[in-house]
Amino acid sequence: MKIVTVLGARPQFIKASVVSQALRTRPLLSEVVIHTGQHFDANMSAVFFDDLAMAPPNHHLGIHGGRHGEMTGRMLTEIERVLLDEQPAAVLVYGDTNSTLAGALAAAKLHIPVAHVEAGLRSFNRRMPEEINRILTDRVSQWLFAPTRVAADNLAREGVDPAQIDQVGDVMYDVALAHGARVDRQGGPLGQLGLEAAAYVLATAHRGLLQVAATLPVVWPVHPRALAALRSLGLPTASGRGLHMIEPAGYLEMIQLEKYAAAIATDSGGVQKEAFFHRVPCVTLRTETEWTELVDAGWNRLAAPESAQRVADAVLRAIGTRGAEVQPYGAGDAAQRIAQRLAADLGT
Repeated sequence: MKIVTVLGARPQFIKASVVSQALRTRPLLSEVVIHTGQHFDANMSAVFFDDLAMAPPNHHLGIHGGRHGEMTGRMLTEIERVLLDEQPAAVLVYGDTNSTLAGALAAAKLHIPVAHVEAGLRSFNRRMPEEINRILTDRVSQWLFAPTRVAADNLAREGVDPAQIDQVGDVMYDVALAHGARVDRQGGPLGQLGLEAAAYVLATAHRGLLQVAATLPVVWPVHPRALAALRSLGLPTASGRGLHMIEPAGYLEMIQLEKYAAAIATDSGGVQKEAFFHRVPCVTLRTETEWTELVDAGWNRLAAPESAQRVADAVLRAIGTRGAEVQPYGAGDAAQRIAQRLAADLGT
């Protein structure tokens, strides 16, 4: 039985690394990977395949840039062509990106069953494109692999058939267990920057960074689009005054930066969880999060990016705090459980 996996964004490569490995343990399942190209910078995609020992994708569509509708439409067209050629038994998608939605819609329109990893997440803010992508993908999926009880409960409240919901745990926790021990505080970005463990803040968004950097060094791996936006606004694009602006980090480099940070400031859903996996306090620069269990447990706190000072205060207050010892993301066997369910339901 052939399964087509659709990937496009950096977090999806991380999640797929363990699921693809689990699928390979099933001799009657084979996987074909489509990379849409949504993240096209080498440090945003290719380095992840290297770090996580993933095979190159079977199909690379090279689609990136443009507005949401334009990008999703181009992906939908090209994914449909691949699916018609490959004739898979199922399509596997991850998360909440345009690549996720395009893969799910292309499959559904061809009557190919869809499996959604990270089903059931809700921020309850439909102004976020990701929220729309999550909801629509869940609606057309046959297998809804929920990472947490909260996600499973969201689906149940929405009237989803309980037989479709499978609370398997979070595949990113599988990855953290598999690869987190590979990094230590020696070398890597910490060595290059001359930073000590627990003596810096890691940020993935710019709001409030200069104020924090006046107290503690800040490391910011800058996404290419963020760098272009800074230039267009005439804002600083070089390191200085305690702020270390670096190129996008590879997976293992990012894990090192997360693991040894005093605190993390981010607007990324995946980084919120990785902060928790390494027991580092996190500030999410949003008014809501789809990972509410981390806020409830005290590992994460929300800081609306209304002012740089408010963000800086929240980050500095987070340093040195700890949340409750909870375990909402399963036992680290989510990938195997996904492969097992797919193999069983596909009759292999």
